[in-house]
Amino acid sequence: MAKRTSKPAPAADRIIDVDVDGEMRSSFLEYAYSVIYSRALPDARDGLKPVQRRILFQMSEMGLRPDRGHVKSARVVGEVMGRLHPHGDSAIYDALVRMAQPFTLRLPFIDGHGNFGSLDDGPAAMRYTECRLAPSALSMTADIDEDVVDLVPNYDGREFEPEVLPAAFPALLVNGAAGIAVGMATSMAPHNLGEVVAAARHLVLHPDADLDALLRFVPGPDLPAGGLIVGLDGIREAYATGRGSFRMRATTRIEQVTPRRRGIVVTELPWGVGPERVIERIKDLVNAKKLQGISDIVDLTDGEHGLRLVIELAPSVNPDAMLLQLQKMTPLEENFTVNAVALVDGEPKTLGLREQLQVFVEHRRSVVRRRSAYRRLRAEQRLHLVEGLLIAIVDIDEVIEVIRSSDDAGMARERLMSIFDLTTEQATYILDMPLRRLTKFSRIELETERDELSGRIESLTTILEDDEVLRGVIADELLAVAEQHATPRRTILLEDSGAAVRAEDLSLELPDSPCHVLLAGTGLIARTATAELGEGGSRGSHDAIVAHTTSTGRGEIALVTSLGRAVRIPVHDLPILPTTAHAPSLAGGAPLGAFLDLAAGERVVGLLDVTDPPAVALLGTAGGTVKRTAVEGPPTRTAWDLIALADGDEVVGAVEATNEDDIVLITSDAQALRFPAQAVRPQGRSAAGMAGIRLQPGAQVVYCGAVPGDAVDPVIVTVTGSSDALPGTATGTVKISSLDDIPLKGRGTGGVRCHRFLRGEDHIHLAWCGVGPVMAASPSGAPLEINFSPSKRDASGLPVPGVIAALAGPVRLEAP
Repeated sequence: MAKRTSKPAPAADRIIDVDVDGEMRSSFLEYAYSVIYSRALPDARDGLKPVQRRILFQMSEMGLRPDRGHVKSARVVGEVMGRLHPHGDSAIYDALVRMAQPFTLRLPFIDGHGNFGSLDDGPAAMRYTECRLAPSALSMTADIDEDVVDLVPNYDGREFEPEVLPAAFPALLVNGAAGIAVGMATSMAPHNLGEVVAAARHLVLHPDADLDALLRFVPGPDLPAGGLIVGLDGIREAYATGRGSFRMRATTRIEQVTPRRRGIVVTELPWGVGPERVIERIKDLVNAKKLQGISDIVDLTDGEHGLRLVIELAPSVNPDAMLLQLQKMTPLEENFTVNAVALVDGEPKTLGLREQLQVFVEHRRSVVRRRSAYRRLRAEQRLHLVEGLLIAIVDIDEVIEVIRSSDDAGMARERLMSIFDLTTEQATYILDMPLRRLTKFSRIELETERDELSGRIESLTTILEDDEVLRGVIADELLAVAEQHATPRRTILLEDSGAAVRAEDLSLELPDSPCHVLLAGTGLIARTATAELGEGGSRGSHDAIVAHTTSTGRGEIALVTSLGRAVRIPVHDLPILPTTAHAPSLAGGAPLGAFLDLAAGERVVGLLDVTDPPAVALLGTAGGTVKRTAVEGPPTRTAWDLIALADGDEVVGAVEATNEDDIVLITSDAQALRFPAQAVRPQGRSAAGMAGIRLQPGAQVVYCGAVPGDAVDPVIVTVTGSSDALPGTATGTVKISSLDDIPLKGRGTGGVRCHRFLRGEDHIHLAWCGVGPVMAASPSGAPLEINFSPSKRDASGLPVPGVIAALAGPVRLEAP
């Protein structure tokens, strides 16, 4: 009969009642501690999270130095995950990528090769990218094999990893930190290495230094992307308490992005903000009609010139008001909150600037002391062996005989120790040494090494025993790191005055303020920002202003061409030039071709204001005709005719003229005529004008202008040439004479001679009349000095310093 068995009943003592509330608290605390200590928060000593520290240590162990070749990132990730970091490969690779991005860290630790991403795009997969240590990482791991930090078991207890890296500079301050733990978070801004090292050196040499003393070296964060920081009070609060905030602002400037459009050019963005994020936000605001006046936004960023984000504005938009709106409504301005939480002795603490530097300095004291003790011990061990060699080398033959006559190594060791009074280590070293190495030693070399070792031991002992010497070593090493890795500051710090202009206080409409419109001899046109214009405007360092008129920011002007056309253009389409104390420079102007289409041989001969009431213009033609007419065109047309020209005739001058002015005409055969402007009655647009000067056969008018009747010491400037010379190459002579020498005559009469030709000269090709001083410009716009004293009316000229392409006087205009 088979034996029957029964299933044992569950024992009551195998069921344990657990308080759910207590279990949850205990488990959550263990999880929170693991996240805080092992993942999310950096150590205040080396400024690294565990995964970052393990990556740098493992890459150092793999020999991936800056002078070695790159290796696949996947290989590094695999080694770190298999030996040190018990988490997924994605977390390791993400940390590796961030340490290689120059826009993330102020001083990257990894030199990446391949696509390591951007602020808007992620990196390529780890199998495609390659990496090696950056030079700065060597300063983080230097001397790690000299017992400078404690080694702790890895996650499976089979290997060891450093508890902290030696860190030759305050990486926590230099690169900042960001992390979210359980119940706490850290957010720290990057700083300039040179400034942080200077503050650390000051604290090393002056342990009692307070926060104010350190702030002289560290004025504020220095972000990898540059830009502006606004609000230094918040920075000081963060340095004092570990908590504070400041505003990061993009670096922008207002430019003439096209000949007819102005725009806001962004060259630096706040830290962590990418151009695509800004573009997307602006487009959303424009589509929602919350932002008006933006015509286009273009990203011209490239690897050679860096960030360049161009925001084109409508012509009638006030750029300053638009910039304020963009800063308020888009990521062009971001707030950064400082929460300086880091691990100190394994506990999270909120640290101010002085506390962070103090923790680092104490860490460096420990590193330097342990390194010095290690090196002294190694030097003492080597000195002990050298002293044994010096004893043995005196009678090397007897040493060899003792060894040969011994039965075994133990006997040989005992006999060497007893005969030569050696220690066990010295005798063992001699026994282990191959005979061939004895040829390398000499008594002098060993004595020299002994003396060097003794000096090194003494120096290291001084460092260990004298605290002032120890501080000096730390300070010197910090200075060496700064000299090797420091770069100039990128971020500009601005005080928050509290009285900044708000976006609501400025109108988006371009202000209708008075301005001047200027035309240069090289064909560039521009306007000034205000009605103010310095004395001697045409005496600038480049170009000559051959025509000008007054208008307003929302007014209109007319460009008069040699075919008698007037072309209307809005003033707000013209580029704005900065007005200096001396003169405006037209180098930033726009070419005339951007505003009107000119026919072959057609050129612009004058600028006229068409604002109500319209100006009265004086037109003079090459055929000797003059006309005064109101510059008033049809409201529906942008171009119209001002004069009916005869066949083959063209307009040579167009200026505003009143009844009190004198009209001056200068011909190619050196005849000058001066008569009152009131002798020319105003006519309609379709009229052909009236006789101005009687011309000799083959002659033509080369200049027509108006001079105020009360002008002080007006002059006439004439430049001669030869008809045989190619256009733009003749130099000829130039002459300055007083306009008072030209008598007033009637309209339609012949003039008087104003220039006597020399041999080789047969015509006047350029002339000007007005109040000096006179400026001449070459075809490129470079100034030419012609400050000659006035000569007689019919005298000959003086040699020209170069080819003169334009003549002009100073621009002295009163506010419109």
